[in-house]
Amino acid sequence: MKLYVSEDGSDAVRRLVDEASMVATSVVAYPETRSAFARLQREAEVSAAEAERLKAEFESDWPRYLAIDAAEPIWRRAGDLAERHALRAFDSLHLASFLALLAADLGEALRFSAHDDRLNAAAAAEAGGPA
Repeated sequence: MKLYVSEDGSDAVRRLVDEASMVATSVVAYPETRSAFARLQREAEVSAAEAERLKAEFESDWPRYLAIDAAEPIWRRAGDLAERHALRAFDSLHLASFLALLAADLGEALRFSAHDDRLNAAAAAEAGGPA
């Protein structure tokens, strides 16, 4: 969302994405983002035309992201993470997806990015240091 709508933290997210050789996210980012655009339109924060423009830009970008499927090992781990760190459901799926990438050892430095203190603390704890 922060890539498409200017809000607190958008500049930092855009910098991270610009510097990254790959951007990965859980598949739950797709419905989360589409839902956020629809909410902005419902709440009259953006016009219908602007919501459609945001959606089109997002749809154009989506194939460039490595979308991590929420397969059984990931959603089971997400359940454990949600309990252990008091995370919301989709936050725990994002973290479990990141941890699956870490375990895959892709040979690249990975960075977890979220604008939620509890989620960032959980990522650091689970990754064994700053994520």
